[in-house]
Amino acid sequence: MKVRELMLENVVTTKEDTTIEDAIETLFRKHVGALMITDDERKCKGIFTERDALRSVVRKVPLNTHLRRVMSKNVITVRENASFAEAKRLMTSHRIRHLPVIDKKGYLVGMLTLRRILDELVGMPTVKS
Repeated sequence: MKVRELMLENVVTTKEDTTIEDAIETLFRKHVGALMITDDERKCKGIFTERDALRSVVRKVPLNTHLRRVMSKNVITVRENASFAEAKRLMTSHRIRHLPVIDKKGYLVGMLTLRRILDELVGMPTVKS
C-alpha cells in the first residue's frame, strides 16, 4: 500500500506569522490535530500540533506570539509514492502522529495521520464532537 492511498488531501495550512491564539482557534474549529506552516509555494516550513499548543500554554508563551517562534521546524516528511511501511517506520522512529506528504519537488500534497490510519486500516472511525 502506498502513502497516497491513505493520506488526507485537504491539509489545513497557515503562515509563519499566524499567532498561537489564531492557530489554536483553527485547530479547534477545523477539528484537526496539526497545522502545516507553508510558504506561498506550499513548501513545508514547519508544523504546529496540539502538543505544541499545550507546550506554549504551559510555558506561558504570549498567545500573540507568531508560530515561527514555537512551531516544529525540522519537519519529517514522506514522499507520496513511499510505501505505508516506510511511513510507519518514520512515524514510529520519530514518535510523531502527523506526517506531511510531499511530491518529488517538495510541495505539500497531503498528510498521513495516526487518526487516518486507524480510520482506514483498523476500522475505528473518529468520533467528531
